[in-house]
Amino acid sequence: MTLHDVRSYKSAEKLAREDQLAWKIAAVAADPVSVETDVAEMIGNRIIDNAAVAAASLARRPVASARSQALAHKAAAKGATVFGLSPHRRISPEWAAWANGVAVRELDFHDTFLAADYSHPGDNIPPVLAVAQHCGRSGADLVRGLAAAYEIHVDLVKGICLHEHKIDHIAHLGPSAAAGIGALLGLPSETIYQAVQGALHVTTTTRQSRKGEISSWKAYAPAFAGKMAIEMTDRVMRGEGAPSPAYEGEDGFIAWLLGGPEARYRVPLPAAGEPKRAILDTYTKEHSAEYQSQALIDLARRLGRRIDDLGRVRDILIHTSHHTHYVIGTGANDPQKMDPNASRETLDHSIMYIFAVALQDGSWHHERSYAPERARRPDTVALWNKIRTVEDPEWTRRYHARDPNEKAFGGRVVVTLDDGSVIDDEIALADAHPLGARPFGRAQYVAKFRALAEGIVLPSEQDRFLGTVDRLPTLKADDLFGLTFAVDPALLRASGRTGIFDDGEAPATTEGGAP
Repeated sequence: MTLHDVRSYKSAEKLAREDQLAWKIAAVAADPVSVETDVAEMIGNRIIDNAAVAAASLARRPVASARSQALAHKAAAKGATVFGLSPHRRISPEWAAWANGVAVRELDFHDTFLAADYSHPGDNIPPVLAVAQHCGRSGADLVRGLAAAYEIHVDLVKGICLHEHKIDHIAHLGPSAAAGIGALLGLPSETIYQAVQGALHVTTTTRQSRKGEISSWKAYAPAFAGKMAIEMTDRVMRGEGAPSPAYEGEDGFIAWLLGGPEARYRVPLPAAGEPKRAILDTYTKEHSAEYQSQALIDLARRLGRRIDDLGRVRDILIHTSHHTHYVIGTGANDPQKMDPNASRETLDHSIMYIFAVALQDGSWHHERSYAPERARRPDTVALWNKIRTVEDPEWTRRYHARDPNEKAFGGRVVVTLDDGSVIDDEIALADAHPLGARPFGRAQYVAKFRALAEGIVLPSEQDRFLGTVDRLPTLKADDLFGLTFAVDPALLRASGRTGIFDDGEAPATTEGGAP
């Protein structure tokens, strides 16, 4: 890997294109280096992972709303598939990416990468796959595009912190998806360069998406970034340009939205000819909740077996990283995180709520654990209000550590009982993490898919989808339409509201999501 120094430049300063971050990203995406076998295998795992979460979220209102919008934009040519619909039903690729992106993101249950910032690199899959289907590309092309998208996304997250400046993390996703689409299509560096800049420019939004009363936009935001990446790539393929230099410009991203004119960033990128292996640095979720809660859910399940009577708990203090404390802990100072009537999206960003339920139930479920009646249970509310977080410098150091053997996303929990006695324990990594107690491999991804698809996707359709993924690198263009699943149309129909885009089909369901 090569570390690239990135800063802002005055308009009067000369900054050659080859020295701009967007160009360097484009050069990596355009590099035709082969995708290694273990990387291709992991890409298949993440396609399965995305489909698992999409299956479980099909009937939720935000997903149904996005699907209804997409159905109003049928493809004029080949088009792309949408989760739940027949693979013969084709949607314009940017709208298919929109619908699938929301389905994948709705339950906060797919892959993650945490470094200088945080991210869900699996959000790259819907837009890259949609373009691959629409443009008649092969499985090998898709693998190449996704390897590039993951590489750029992970490298940007390693080098540039957005959260510090309250910029939402989709500002890294727009450029990575554009780079992945460019790699998929074999576009020249010049075209990818413009697409990356354009995508950055239109997907930079504030972090209010994940603050206070969190709405369904949290699921839509990554889908928006993917949709914009497709549209910007189409635009520049027609010869149009983008704001430049988008990262380094005097009135650009770094100067005004990040650290300012004096800020310096160091972004690692593969050298020419170096394989793109960043997907192997990422990890998925065993539990449907913010990633920083994954290890703490596992710890709560363990601690629950050591406490005979949770009614005796006086206080629970979670010593954890800066990010966990200030994003999903009491350091956020969000009263909504302690509200039994809060939205699912808000509860999934409250480690106090999550830890209380996991401690009581000894488990975590993507639906039951968030049910309104579960959140309002008096004994849960009482325990919930006894939980606090505090930043521990050591856990913050480990959160940002570059050494994978040091890196940690957990914490230490101290439980004080009514007689003053203390029970404490700690955990560094989630059990499902590659270095955790029970690392996920293909068998675990398949099991997650089957569990979440049960009662929704017929077993025969599950088998067909999984068999298609098994052949991913050798798939022909028409085979790519098999990288989805269909369900009984009755599962997709419910009463609800219509909008501007309405093709006369069933509107969105009222189940799930914010009002």
